[in-house]
Amino acid sequence: MPNLPLFPHCSIALLAGGRGQRMGGHDKGWVTWQGQALIEHMQHVVRPLTDDLIISCNRNHARYQALADQIVSDPTLEFHGPLVGILSALQVARHPYLLVLPCDAPRIDLKLLSQLYQHADARPAMFKHQTHWQPLFSIIPTAQLSVLQDLWDAGERSPKHALLQLNPVAIHCADDEQRLANFNDPSVLQQPLSMQETSC
Repeated sequence: MPNLPLFPHCSIALLAGGRGQRMGGHDKGWVTWQGQALIEHMQHVVRPLTDDLIISCNRNHARYQALADQIVSDPTLEFHGPLVGILSALQVARHPYLLVLPCDAPRIDLKLLSQLYQHADARPAMFKHQTHWQPLFSIIPTAQLSVLQDLWDAGERSPKHALLQLNPVAIHCADDEQRLANFNDPSVLQQPLSMQETSC
């Protein structure tokens, strides 16, 4: 008998569709840290949580497919940012909620993700770190797809601004929280695994 997912009503999207400009144009998901690709770190954490793991990617589709239940790609190669990846994942999600994560946050853990899942409701929920909303660490009801699609069609390209239109719940984090850190610069890859971590 297969193990049941820990988050049974939730699809999970890992966003790996960017240009990787600050990584020298490399596909960020396959940049290595601590002996594994960033996307492999992420997949290791979230794989037990869902039976519908979606990876949004625009390159290396076969490699990503080996880690996911579904892959999605942007409808064009104009790289409009992560909101289009979120919309594509919402369109195929098999569960009532979509938990959204970037591909380059390998310090995430079950405790942090459980806080998102506990806020699965009619409104999205996002982490808020200091004064900054973190739209790429969020959970979104798939029923909100049409509203977000309308915002996209009206020209909105910011995930934060789009989700703020839906009156999201804020999940506040400690000022020195490290688990939300994005590895978006080559220098960050030299940091050790054992950094101070605090609870949200």
